[in-house]
Amino acid sequence: MSTFDDLGVDHIGFSVGDLTQATEFFVNGYGMEVYARSVSGTSDDPVLRTALGGGNIRVLLTDARGADHPATAYVDRHGDGVSDIALSTADAAGAFAEAVRRGARPVAEPSERDGVVTATIAGFADVTHTFVQRASGVDSRALPGLTAVGPVAGEAGTPDTAGAGLHTVDHFAVCLEPGQLAATVAFYETVLDFEMVFTERIIVGGQAMDSQVVQSRSGAVTLTLIEPDTSREPGQIDTFIKEHGGGGVQHVAFATDDIVRAVRRLGADGVRFLTTPSAYYDMVPERLDLRRHSLDALRESNILVDEDQDGQLLQIFTRSAHPRGTLFFEVIERLGARTFGSGNIKALYTAVEMEMQQARQDTDR
Repeated sequence: MSTFDDLGVDHIGFSVGDLTQATEFFVNGYGMEVYARSVSGTSDDPVLRTALGGGNIRVLLTDARGADHPATAYVDRHGDGVSDIALSTADAAGAFAEAVRRGARPVAEPSERDGVVTATIAGFADVTHTFVQRASGVDSRALPGLTAVGPVAGEAGTPDTAGAGLHTVDHFAVCLEPGQLAATVAFYETVLDFEMVFTERIIVGGQAMDSQVVQSRSGAVTLTLIEPDTSREPGQIDTFIKEHGGGGVQHVAFATDDIVRAVRRLGADGVRFLTTPSAYYDMVPERLDLRRHSLDALRESNILVDEDQDGQLLQIFTRSAHPRGTLFFEVIERLGARTFGSGNIKALYTAVEMEMQQARQDTDR
């Protein structure tokens, strides 16, 4: 057995510059509910945190309010964004020690507080991984220094995420600086026992990018790693790296069991999605036979559909609400498919390029 057999996504750590604004973004747009927070910031500890979520999705927002803190450095360099992908495990100290032995850079030594053991290593770019272990009987949502304030939507006895039905983190899409893809894949394979499960080269016009997907042994943690081909024309990955100030998480994908229902509910709550050319749907019957949802429903909601040897997947991407345009989200429904769909990846790339072109035209007016 491996030390890393049981890894899961414990929570997504966001470093933010305005805790209130960031909380409202997830509550109002994605129907998440606050379930814990730090009591208050003080001159000795000016760091404020809020934990919120729905279903099995957990988000931890950290606002360091100008303190000498990693969250402040992250926001100064990148703006609000994913700074930590926390990993649940039965042995946080053991996972930390083994990861460091295999070459990971230690960030925070194991410590225990409120029945929760945490330890942190460096991951890719400025993103870390915090191992999280909870003692028997401790709330599965508990985090050190946070006080519970209520239940989480989607847990037993509570509604799902505001009726949208988002229930788990499907994957993280990561943009890497040129030349970093192979080394990053090797890191996850050798340090955390991830496996490379999918590889893709995407060419759209004069642009190209290379993508490899690594996944934990449990199958619960998936990273889609993307690197631009600098021998071709610059594209959206190059733009992300420039605007973000280096590599990082481009988007987070949330899974649902009914994407049509989820998109309609999220849209009603103000979430804006990328649009898809009508011609895309005209060609769907030529590519596949829909296993669920009508073509009209997909067209109406701009939902993409593709398939692999194991089944179909449906997905849609939000418009970025980030000031730098460097972070967005995805909603995905899997009907057996285990990969990501070549056609959908190309459609995403094309759709984002169209949005960037439109934004440039609007700026020039």
